[in-house]
Amino acid sequence: MRILSIRLIIALILGVTFVSLVSSWSDVQDEKNALRRDLQYKAETLGESLASSAEIYLSNGDTARLEQQVQRFSHRDHLLGIGIYGTDGSTIVMTRELGSLLSRTPDALSEALAQDRPETRFTRLHFTRVYLLAAPLHSASKDVIGGIVVVYDTGYIRSQIFGVWGRVFMRIAGQVLVIVAITLLILRWTLVGPIARAAQWMKTLRTGKQGVQPPSKDLDFLLPLAKEMAPLAESMQRAREAAETEARLRNTNESQWTAQRLAEHVRSKLEGSNLFVVSNREPYIHNWQGNTITVTVPASGLVTAIEPILCACNGTWVAQGSGSADAETVDSHDRIQVPPDDPKYTLRRVWLSAAEEEGYYYGFANEGLWPLCHMAHTRPTFRASDWDFYNKVNERFADALVEEMAGEENPVVLIQDYHFALLPRMIKDRVPHARVAIFWHIPWPNPEAFSICPWQRELLDGLLGADLIGFHVQAHCNNFLNTVDRVLEARVDWEHFSVKRNDHLSLVLPFPISVELTEDVSDAPSLHSAEEERSAIISELGIEATFLGVGVDRVDYTKGIVERFQAVESFLERHPRYQGKFTFIQIGAPTRSNIPRYAEFQREVEFEANRINDRFKRGKWRPIVFLNRQHSHQEVRRYYRAAHVCMVTSLHDGMNLVAKEYIAARSDERGSLILSRFTGAARELHDAIIVNPYDIQATGQAIARVLEMDVSEIVDRMQRMRRTVKEHNIYWWAGSLIGELCGLRLKR
Repeated sequence: MRILSIRLIIALILGVTFVSLVSSWSDVQDEKNALRRDLQYKAETLGESLASSAEIYLSNGDTARLEQQVQRFSHRDHLLGIGIYGTDGSTIVMTRELGSLLSRTPDALSEALAQDRPETRFTRLHFTRVYLLAAPLHSASKDVIGGIVVVYDTGYIRSQIFGVWGRVFMRIAGQVLVIVAITLLILRWTLVGPIARAAQWMKTLRTGKQGVQPPSKDLDFLLPLAKEMAPLAESMQRAREAAETEARLRNTNESQWTAQRLAEHVRSKLEGSNLFVVSNREPYIHNWQGNTITVTVPASGLVTAIEPILCACNGTWVAQGSGSADAETVDSHDRIQVPPDDPKYTLRRVWLSAAEEEGYYYGFANEGLWPLCHMAHTRPTFRASDWDFYNKVNERFADALVEEMAGEENPVVLIQDYHFALLPRMIKDRVPHARVAIFWHIPWPNPEAFSICPWQRELLDGLLGADLIGFHVQAHCNNFLNTVDRVLEARVDWEHFSVKRNDHLSLVLPFPISVELTEDVSDAPSLHSAEEERSAIISELGIEATFLGVGVDRVDYTKGIVERFQAVESFLERHPRYQGKFTFIQIGAPTRSNIPRYAEFQREVEFEANRINDRFKRGKWRPIVFLNRQHSHQEVRRYYRAAHVCMVTSLHDGMNLVAKEYIAARSDERGSLILSRFTGAARELHDAIIVNPYDIQATGQAIARVLEMDVSEIVDRMQRMRRTVKEHNIYWWAGSLIGELCGLRLKR
């Protein structure tokens, strides 16, 4: 850095000096020319004054008067001398100083006499720089009778020019000093400082100390370096945290699942086989933003769980391409290597037309299967055209997956969710030696409810193509087995929770999905206390409140949002002392708004929030704040940390990770969770306040209970729930699921 600074300063000095010299050169020349013109004017004026009287004295032969006249004018500034000559060049009168310089008749005088006109020139006389004026003298009849020579010393011009150059160099020196000082400051503030802070950050990471990442303005300045440095620092931090966690667990004989442990576990289970994951949503989305392409990672526990495995085994993720720039970023085989900063596995994109997406995703999957599996009293809609698209899209994904698995000896396939109920059978029929699992992220209804579906046999047959079928809780596994027993000719083994159909065995087991929870789960750059976070949020929303509640959901009719608002209303009715003090913040992400039932439900939620606010609000206080937009994971965590209570009151849910996310965010071990008994999470989080969301008054009473609960009880409950989430986190879920799949014995 010192050498770079010296080079830069030298370059600036040379540049400034050169520019200043060039710009000053013309000024100096102008000054020099002005001095010369002034001297010429004085010489001509003196010459004319002398010539008029000299011509008279010379015509009369009055040498004495002529000499007297010359001597009288000889004491002018810078005048070296005056000489009067005859027409033959002989000296008639000359001042003594000039005589010592002129040993002969000047050539200028000879030319002036010959041409009968004045001659001037700048010349040297015995190393003395002079200005010489020679002019003819005339008689009354205009005949040339002699000549006059006036000589001025020009040394003062040279001295003044040197003085001008001296001032120029002084000015240049001053400019150089100022520029060097400014350059050093700029280097310090914009280059040396950021690099030093980045180096210190890397040093703290290397030595394992707590370091703060440099501000974004530093990294923006060092953009090319930052693109490599930030992922490296993150990798170092993750590796160190993982090593520390593993060491701590070994010392305490604990066994917490981490991303690194998951990767090693699955790598050993796969024994060289490759993993192929299929989901509707892709882990990385490329979109156009102006003229540039940006990459976003959707907030998804699935990405958190699956990505370490794919990175470890160089696997492949097959998903629908949905970003506006997705097509521009793939190769000729619709593949792209991800993650963007450190590619370690393949993302294969499948393209769907608008009609296919409408029929397969919005139609059959979300107007048919979603309400069918959720007991939320919304009637499923089944259309033959949607079923055709569902078949077609599942075939499309099967084609892509088979293409990716070409040449694989023992491929392992993990299919995600209700969008691909037919895919396991399609894969198993084409690649019998593949190990296939599907995880069903939503509930499975009882046989009577499922019998509504016109294609129930086809869906069950498709699912039973998998070697392993996973649900969140045992109750959903039981419902599935009962449905198979009721609908298909198959042998259900209740002891081992398996189904044998057409000589193929499918294991049906629960794997409750979870979230990541580490010792330092609170976001390190934002270590604000709950009180500080709460005050900041209240200020940002422009409201007044003492107690905050929060709900985080997609605006979906299964989430019990309307019932939740009514519970808040009942709470404020029965406990009026909290009016003006308690505000419930509902973060509601719009979803599937082109489906009529979702658009209708959006209006219902807005109407209910407005109705309750109109009834109770006063001043800046509002009982309900409805934030109807997408929020990032970091934004949501702020609300989790600030809220006294989180309400998860789904009418029916497979798991509902919001409950576990809230627990993971509360590293301060404060806050209370009100949880619907109809969620999968209620089977694990026994220390939550379990409610029936349909019982509005009881749910309202639960709010009062948690707000008045003793702090010690709040801490005890949160500690136990955090321990549950920590022991059975997202990595445990993925490790258990894939470990079970790889442990199955396939019939060859």
